[in-house]
Amino acid sequence: MVLNWDDEDMDGIGVFDDNVGEDGSPESCEEEEEDDEKKVSLEGYAARGEFVLVIETLRNKYLSLPQIHSLILLLSLSPFSDRYSPETHLFSDSSPTWFMSSKEKPTLGGQRIKTRKRNIAAPLDPAAFADAVVQIYLDNAGDLELIAKSIESSDLNFSRYGDTFFEVVFTGGRTQPGTTKPDEGERHPYSILDCEAKRELILPSVIYIQKILRRRPFLIKNLENVMRRFLQSLEFFEENERIKLAIFTALAFSQKLSGLPPETVFQPLLKDNLVGKGLVLTFITDFFKEYLIDNSLDDLISILKRGKMEENLLDFFPSGKRSAEAFSEHFTKAGMSALVEYNDKKIFEVKVKEMKSALTTQISEEADLSEVTETVKQHVKDAKLPEIEVVRILWDVLMDAVQWSGKNQQQNVNLALRQVKTWAKLLNTFCTSGKLELELLYKVQVQCYEDTKLMKLFPEIVRSLYDQDVLAEDTILHWFRKGTNPKGRQSFVKALEPFVKWLEEAEEEE
Repeated sequence: MVLNWDDEDMDGIGVFDDNVGEDGSPESCEEEEEDDEKKVSLEGYAARGEFVLVIETLRNKYLSLPQIHSLILLLSLSPFSDRYSPETHLFSDSSPTWFMSSKEKPTLGGQRIKTRKRNIAAPLDPAAFADAVVQIYLDNAGDLELIAKSIESSDLNFSRYGDTFFEVVFTGGRTQPGTTKPDEGERHPYSILDCEAKRELILPSVIYIQKILRRRPFLIKNLENVMRRFLQSLEFFEENERIKLAIFTALAFSQKLSGLPPETVFQPLLKDNLVGKGLVLTFITDFFKEYLIDNSLDDLISILKRGKMEENLLDFFPSGKRSAEAFSEHFTKAGMSALVEYNDKKIFEVKVKEMKSALTTQISEEADLSEVTETVKQHVKDAKLPEIEVVRILWDVLMDAVQWSGKNQQQNVNLALRQVKTWAKLLNTFCTSGKLELELLYKVQVQCYEDTKLMKLFPEIVRSLYDQDVLAEDTILHWFRKGTNPKGRQSFVKALEPFVKWLEEAEEEE
């Protein structure tokens, strides 16, 4: 049997109407109010925590008694029969899920659905934060010790307004976004840029920032951001303000300000417009001078290495002045001759490295002697290398180009002697005096002493150089009798005795 009724036939939830006649037909009701009194409303059962299934018709439509009995029978056979009581027509479960009105929201297992709370971020208000920090400065009359304590006990949101905090520290107030210009709001006169350009007056601010960073280390990124922005905007600062920034930067590194990386300072300076105007060179000169007051040149070089600027100091100079001469002249006038000497040494090392690389390639490829000789002369001219250094470089290159054997000692002897014989004319071209020949002999001595595979080759190499007219007899005898280099000298002198004795006998015969 199928029961059919329309939506408009369902008006709510109540109890079955028991007023039926003996023949099973429903009794007619005189008035609608009487029917309502016999019905139990949903609100009544809901107040007791119970739900009742009621099937009723609207207006004058009623179910017959057989239909009602059939419906009850169907319910008793359904999965919900254990929750249905024919005597009371009530469900024992207080919250059935299989039937509900259209106005109710579904739930799972009677559990209340909780709406997820969303984190709604409060709008940024850097102006209020800046005003609060400025007020702390003003309340403590610029006393950095008291200011640090007040900031420590405050509930200001430094994690959100870290950049704004350092703007207040450096300039006395908030700056306009992307610039160094003052923005609207309160300001204080105790900032770094407001004091005099003296290290003893700026040092307390460095120590003060150090204390803040120790308590709030996450602010180091904000300090980097502000420093980078200020250094990239040097042209917008007055000359006196640029000096203060240079002094602060030098003191920050001197005091080892918590984790401030050197690349934060050096890399932002390499903007073409700033370098071209000479602002970077002036700033870096002031920085070097201030830093070297309390630190050594080695400390400065260490910072330059970490900032990847050790071999690129000329990048601080305008493009038209990037030369060793300009570097030497500028920093000599600034009173930093030690830095000039260091830079000259670095330039020399770079050029020697370039020369060795070029010659090693040519010799390994067995290039023509004239080509190799021309390469040497060109590098000597460009780097202004002294003659002694040229002789040292040539010997290093010749030995580096040999493909040494790992275990066969006799093969190593043959390779070394072959290399000397092949390139003897190249050595002859640049060993033009007894002093240079002696320098070459010292170089052979040191290399044989430091390289174990060559230690026993010293007498053979000297004999080969003599045979190829690279070393003169007088040079060898001078080294044997008056040599000054102590590295392996005792063993080498003993090993060379037979050859020296032969030379002396030949000299007596002549």
